[in-house]
Amino acid sequence: MQHMNQKKMRECADTCHECRAVCLETVAYCLEKGGKHAQASHIRLLVDCAEICATSAGFLLRGSDLHGRTCAACADVCEACARSCDAMGDDPQMKRCAEICRRCAQSCRSMAV
Repeated sequence: MQHMNQKKMRECADTCHECRAVCLETVAYCLEKGGKHAQASHIRLLVDCAEICATSAGFLLRGSDLHGRTCAACADVCEACARSCDAMGDDPQMKRCAEICRRCAQSCRSMAV
C-alpha cells in the first residue's frame, strides 16, 4: 500500500510540475498578446497557480504529512485558473493551460482526501 501511495504522490507531483511550467509559459504569452490576456487579475492567477503547484509538488516529493492541505489549496487555485483561461475564448494556449490546470486540480483533489 505504501508503494502505491508513493507512486500516486509522484504522479501528482509530476502533474504539478507540468502545470507550473505551462502557467509560466502562459504568463509570457499573455503579456505578449496584451489586451484582456494581460489583465492583472488573470496574470496574478496564473502566477498564483504556478506557485501553489511548485509548493504542492515539494510537499508531495518530501512525503510531508501536510501534503493533503497544500493539495486541496492547489486544486482550488488550479480550478480558478482553468476558468480564467477558459474565459479568454478560443485560443490554443489558453485551452492548453486550462486543460493542464483541470488535470492538476483533479490529481491534487485525489491527494487531498
